[in-house]
Amino acid sequence: MPIKVPNHLPARETLEAENIFVMDENRAMSQDIRPLRICILNLMPIKQDYETQLLRALSNSPLQVEMTFLNVVSHESKNTSASHLNQFYTDLSSVKDQHFDGMIITGAPVEKLDFEEVEYWEEITQMIDWSRTHVTSVMYICWGALAGLYYLHGIEKEPLERKLSGIYRHRVLDRRIPLVRSFDDVFDAPHSRYFGVKREDIEKDPSLVLLAESREAGPYLVCSKDGREVYVLGHPEYDRMTLDMEYHRDLGKGLNPDIPEHYYEQDDPRITPLLTWRGHANTLYSNWLNFYVYQETPYEWDEA
Repeated sequence: MPIKVPNHLPARETLEAENIFVMDENRAMSQDIRPLRICILNLMPIKQDYETQLLRALSNSPLQVEMTFLNVVSHESKNTSASHLNQFYTDLSSVKDQHFDGMIITGAPVEKLDFEEVEYWEEITQMIDWSRTHVTSVMYICWGALAGLYYLHGIEKEPLERKLSGIYRHRVLDRRIPLVRSFDDVFDAPHSRYFGVKREDIEKDPSLVLLAESREAGPYLVCSKDGREVYVLGHPEYDRMTLDMEYHRDLGKGLNPDIPEHYYEQDDPRITPLLTWRGHANTLYSNWLNFYVYQETPYEWDEA
C-alpha cells in the first residue's frame, strides 16, 4: 500500500523514481479507507533528505500511511528553507487536539549538549507528554532515543571515547518480542553518534526490554513492555551515502574524523559503500507499523 504525502513534497519524485508507491492528497481523498496517521517530529538539519529516508523505510508495509511533519517553533532551522517548512510542516499547537496512530521523534545535531541546555528541550518534553495521551506508539531515533530514555526513564546518556560512526553488527536478544520478528540472528545497522546508554541502566528498569545490541556499538534496540515506546539508538533508515556525506562534511570542517567503520571496502572512501542494512530497516519499520501501531490503535480514536 502507498505512502500518502503532501502534494509537491520534494521526496515524492525521488521515491517514485525508485518505484515506491506514493499517493498524493487528491487521490487519497477518493479512497474509502482509514489510513494510519503518523506524525514525524523531524529535528534533523537537512530535513528534505531525511524526509526521503524515513518515507522510504515506512513504505514497505501493506498499510496505507498518512504523514504529518512536525517542527519546533523555538528553533530556527539553518539548513532548511522557511518556504519548505511553511508548506510542509506544522507544530504541536496545530495538532494538539488530534490523535495519531504513531509518532517518530528523530535524531538532532545537539548531542553534545546537556538535554536541559537544548533550546527546544521544553518543547520536546511537551510533545512527549502530549504523545502519551494522543499517540498509540512512539519511535525515538538516535538523539531522540537518548532524550526519551532520559526524560521518561531517567537513564543518563554516556559519552563515548570517540564518535561512533559506521556499520555495526548486532545480535537479537529476545525473539519473543514482535518488533524483532523475521530478523536474522545478526544484522547490520548504521550508527552516527557521540553518546550511548549503558546496558545495565536499561536492565534496571522493569518497564523496558533490550532487544538487540552490538559488541562495538552497545545497546541498539529497546522497547517498553507495553509497546508504546520504541527506542532505536542508530539510524537504520540512512541511505547508502549518508555516512559518506557526514564524513566528508566533517573533513571539510577540519574535524579530522575517523573513517566510518565497516563501511567502505578496504576502508577506502573512494569506493562506493555496499548497502547491507536496508533489509533490516524495512523489517524494523514494518514490524513497528504492524504490531505496535496498526494492531493496537482504535479504528476511531473517539471510541478509545
